[in-house]
Amino acid sequence: MSRAVPKAPSHPSRDRPAAGRHALRVCACAPARAGVLVIALLSALLFVGSASGARAHHDAARSGVRARPHARALTAGAIAKVGLATAESYSVLGGSTVTNTGPTTMFGDLGLAPGSSITGAPQVLGSTHVDDAVAIGAKNSLTTAYNDAASRPSNGSAGTDLAGQVFLPGVRAASSSLLLSSGSVTLDAQGNPGAVFIFQIGSTLITGSNTSVALINGAQACNVFWQVGSSATLGTGTSFAGTVMANASITAKTGATIHGRLLARTGAVTLDTNTITTSTCAGGAAGGPEPQTPSETSAGITPPSTGTVPPSATTPLTPAQRARAKRAAEKRAAEKRTARRRGRAKKALPHKRGSFTG
Repeated sequence: MSRAVPKAPSHPSRDRPAAGRHALRVCACAPARAGVLVIALLSALLFVGSASGARAHHDAARSGVRARPHARALTAGAIAKVGLATAESYSVLGGSTVTNTGPTTMFGDLGLAPGSSITGAPQVLGSTHVDDAVAIGAKNSLTTAYNDAASRPSNGSAGTDLAGQVFLPGVRAASSSLLLSSGSVTLDAQGNPGAVFIFQIGSTLITGSNTSVALINGAQACNVFWQVGSSATLGTGTSFAGTVMANASITAKTGATIHGRLLARTGAVTLDTNTITTSTCAGGAAGGPEPQTPSETSAGITPPSTGTVPPSATTPLTPAQRARAKRAAEKRAAEKRTARRRGRAKKALPHKRGSFTG
């Protein structure tokens, strides 16, 4: 009979250190695991946020829409129009004299105060007021408008030469003279027909021969103002836009056309075979032409084309065209009747499922 060696009984206390060490390991691992989970969650949130931002930027880029800038940039250029009051109806308003050479035509009023000498017999399609209460009132309105334009805070510099420049709505300042030496300057309203452009010029405004002021994207001459500290000279063949408010005198050389006004506070206005179309704002259609006065139509000036035909100019339909239109209308009516019948058929009572018992 073999004698088995009995196993020494294990004492419960022997396992306590091991259990304690295991518990310590568990307790030590728990915070680490929690930290790993927190880091993983934060990483996931950051990834989702950056992915959403990148997707939004990508979608905006595909749609051609830029991210919206600071709120100040959104309201930039939203400035009030210069109010001309009783001076608004004038194509030419002078201080000392008005002198004309050649067949000049002005579509608005002609005024002079306190001077009394108008020579050269320009064609005035509006009214003429010479040193009377109406002319004096217009000159007072001009002074108020001039001071208003001069006091506006500037949005930036106009430089010294306008040639080739593009300006957005706002107030631009030139500390001394401002020149348009060649080509054109462009005023971009960015689709807002109410956009206002004001140029503050310290001394003189001079344009070269055959230069122009181009208005694009809804810009209107009635919202363009040139406040000139001394005198303005528009060169031969210049195509100019806006209201010129000169502290002294204004000279428009041979063949210059002005879509606006020539308003001189104290000095003379000198004209030579010019056309001055007094600008009034359109009803608000972006990019639309300014309305024309009856005098413009009667003078034989062709309005700018808008690409649409007015209802009064519609050509009457021929018999064949009327027949085709009638057949098309009958076809559309038949299609509507068929659609209504199909709609009524679809409104039949639906089949009730699960109602059978047997």
